Amino acid sequence: MDESTAVATHADAAWVAGPLLGFDTETTGLDVAADRVVTAALVLRMPGARTEVRTWLLDPGVEIPAEATAIHGITMEHARDRGREPAPALEEIATELVRHVRRGVPIVAYNAAFDLSLMDAELARHGLPTLPERLGRPVAPVLDPLVIDRWQDADREGKRRLGDLCALYGIVGDGDLHTADVDALATLDVLAALLTRYPHLRATALEALHVAQAGVHREWAESVSASPAWPVEPQRRRRVSAEKAVPGQDTL
Repeated sequence: MDESTAVATHADAAWVAGPLLGFDTETTGLDVAADRVVTAALVLRMPGARTEVRTWLLDPGVEIPAEATAIHGITMEHARDRGREPAPALEEIATELVRHVRRGVPIVAYNAAFDLSLMDAELARHGLPTLPERLGRPVAPVLDPLVIDRWQDADREGKRRLGDLCALYGIVGDGDLHTADVDALATLDVLAALLTRYPHLRATALEALHVAQAGVHREWAESVSASPAWPVEPQRRRRVSAEKAVPGQDTL
């Protein structure tokens, strides 16, 4: 994609100094239609001011596979003993997401198409309005460091997992990755590093960035036969298939 023609610039980069809302989930697996949220985190960062972290632990109502537990550390026993019922927890998460988006605060999520699509599938599963239904429009603005990295550093070889970008940019967090709050914080840090390395992004209007990312994701998806939808897979109010996550995609 030709960056000079794909992105309209804006003289005011005020959004860079404004709040950002990091979002991450840990789940029972990689299928956005069938798998469930186990933990979630929302991290509201006011650059140069403060960071507020809120987390949720859910009882997903289904078994947590051993391979998922090996990644995020949450066992079925722990989720059943300490986790909340899914519907009220999902309602709280969705309410917070929508409240901030309505204020124009960007959602910052690494591989947003996974977390936001799975979140919407969960809402629909429990008879709750999806994020687009609550907003009355598509979910935007969203900033996805994975998509931005594919766009701005397309020729770099190797994997593009969150941990890979943390290593690339020298980002060291206070905990282990694959914990929702740690991942959300790391995602915000990676975004900050990308904005420093590619300063022209800081002068780009959020709407233009959102549209450009959708195009970048669509081109990538076509090359690997993945769903072109970004940042949210459309829900059809049924419990059957959405696009399954592509192996190697950054998810859990």
